[in-house]
Amino acid sequence: MKPRLDIHTIAKRLGAERRGKVSVGGGYLGAMQLAAEVQARFRVPTGGGRATDPLWTERRLVPLARSTLARLEQLARKMGEKQSVHVEPMQVAALLLERTLEEIKEEGTEELLASRLARR
Repeated sequence: MKPRLDIHTIAKRLGAERRGKVSVGGGYLGAMQLAAEVQARFRVPTGGGRATDPLWTERRLVPLARSTLARLEQLARKMGEKQSVHVEPMQVAALLLERTLEEIKEEGTEELLASRLARR
């Protein structure tokens, strides 16, 4: 297993200061950031099996359109090619859902609703 990077130590040694997370949208950089997050968070359970985030304890069924599932499958396949961790499409969906919820916390729900209503 690869050792985890201590970002604070790296920043200190480079003479830098950490100021928070940088959000990346879509595209190649967004996919690479998502792949790095998979590699950092997912662990193989002690009894074996598929690697997953140990903090995920809830299991739910989520209805999807075929096109959405196809896109998630494509992302999972690309991430699997780039990283040594196998990722299932619904694991990608869970990561994207968590990221989106973090962004909503930062932006505020009022802004989200205002932009949603403006699109109608």
